[in-house]
Amino acid sequence: MGTRVIEPQQLVFDHAAQFFMVSDARFAEIVNDWREKGLVEEWQGTVGELEAGGQFVPLPSSPPRYIGVNGMRPLADSLLMETSMVNVVRPCWISKLEPFNGMWHLSENGKHCGQFDAIVIAHNGKCANRLLASSGLPLIARQMKRLELSSIWALLAAFEDPLPLPSNTVTPPFEGAFVKGVDSISWMANNSRKLLKSPDNGPYCWTFFSTSAYGKRNKVPQENIPVATAEKVKAGMLAGVEMALGLPEGLLPKPIYTRVQLWGAALPMNSPGIPCIFDPRGRAGICGDWLLGSSLESAALSGIALANQVADYFQGGGARPEEFAVGLHQEFQPLKGHDIGQFPGLDSETQKDGVQNYQFTT
Repeated sequence: MGTRVIEPQQLVFDHAAQFFMVSDARFAEIVNDWREKGLVEEWQGTVGELEAGGQFVPLPSSPPRYIGVNGMRPLADSLLMETSMVNVVRPCWISKLEPFNGMWHLSENGKHCGQFDAIVIAHNGKCANRLLASSGLPLIARQMKRLELSSIWALLAAFEDPLPLPSNTVTPPFEGAFVKGVDSISWMANNSRKLLKSPDNGPYCWTFFSTSAYGKRNKVPQENIPVATAEKVKAGMLAGVEMALGLPEGLLPKPIYTRVQLWGAALPMNSPGIPCIFDPRGRAGICGDWLLGSSLESAALSGIALANQVADYFQGGGARPEEFAVGLHQEFQPLKGHDIGQFPGLDSETQKDGVQNYQFTT
């Protein structure tokens, strides 16, 4: 849930999760609370599929899509103020987990960071794997190492004038599009319309996401992206935008601002399809959106599930730990539609009774 605001130009971009949807009653209750507090709203803009060459087909507006009122990041930040039970310490990089006398001792490069009854890993990728490698949690570590992640490039681009959208698109112009048939682009969204509600005044801020195949071919260390790679990716993605819109080569307006970012561990390519993993003997658990596929709703439901599992275990006095073990031996299954902006449920064989199983991956 990332939002970048570039001053003093007042450019704004959601550069990770673009929107979210609701299908679970528990998550619906949370979202209703966010709506009452003015944190989220329905995204009323047109969203659809854009074929290479400029053919646009709108998607149904139901079920509704939701966005953070001022971007996704402010919604994430607001969660910190929801409860006095959580003490967030940052910056803090836990580099070692050590079990001692029935407690977990956490440290940051030799500096003691406290001792705790249980630990939760709400992170994935190489950092989590390194942390778990010497933790004495072989079952947790094995499950985490099974996770395969895609790489996705994000291009943030601001234009002085509106993009020349295809003449066959809807009126008003679309605000988000799932791009098909273009090697370098899987999603594009007009943040100025979505977040600022400013259809007639520039600059026009767009977020573009690459396909996972393009991300894999152009993967580099995301902490230190070479300038040559950044320029190559920017040029390749802008060319993909031109192709998606059906514009002749060279007719895409030159952006007045660009930034590329690599999500090196972007989205899951496989998943156990369970809400959480918990090792009661090790007093350690894993939660995250990737356990259920990948979406804001998946993240929320995963956190709720693990919180309940940990609470039930400790309220039971820690007896019969095997009864509280979850997901330690669950097999992982491949996922379809790993590219940011894809609906895995768009395939015709998954449609039942005219209803498509939409799931937005974030």
